[in-house]
Amino acid sequence: MPGSVMSVSCHKHHFLLVGFLGFCLNSFVRGQKNNTLIFTKENTIRNCSCSADIHDCDYSLANLMCSCKTILPYTIDRASYHSDLTIWFTDTTVLGMLLNFTVVHYLKLSLCGSTPLPREYLAILGLRKLQINSEVKGQFLEQNLTIYNSGDNEMRDKLKVLHKDRQMFLYISVLDTSLFNRYSLLKSYSVENVSSITDHFPSLPYSDIFSTTTDKSYVVTFIY
Repeated sequence: MPGSVMSVSCHKHHFLLVGFLGFCLNSFVRGQKNNTLIFTKENTIRNCSCSADIHDCDYSLANLMCSCKTILPYTIDRASYHSDLTIWFTDTTVLGMLLNFTVVHYLKLSLCGSTPLPREYLAILGLRKLQINSEVKGQFLEQNLTIYNSGDNEMRDKLKVLHKDRQMFLYISVLDTSLFNRYSLLKSYSVENVSSITDHFPSLPYSDIFSTTTDKSYVVTFIY
């Protein structure tokens, strides 16, 4: 009889332990932050949600480990990415469709090819951190750049003092795609307190698209 009681007790503890571990696992999975991966392969654009980092340009692993769907070029809209966005690309055509005038806070760009890229300029909104991966003359290059931190109150306060009548500060990053062709350090410089993109940078592509209303002040960062 005591043996039977002990057996029932052990089974109860076993089920309780299994249930507890299952609850912890489900909570962990729900708590994981999925990142967005977009890549092009054989004229197909794939949009994936990944819970783990995938090695650059490993298309098979991405399709296996991530939840992916095919999207058509004409369905691409101006999305906003407040979590990590990774893009694997081989040319600038799709890259421009995905990034121009898109809000991206944390961006990783990986060039999955050796064909030199033309010099084009992409306008990215709200970019805070950028990572680029490329292969130049057989050497793999990974670089990181912080444009600004979300907690950078010093810059915001300085802008408010410089231009008290501005109600909104918009961060614009202009990325030179030819930087992927050379083995050199990633560089940037910012121009603050820009009231009119057209007046300050008349030769900049897309400058006429930005609003000229008086309640905005731009911080324009050139990445090259």
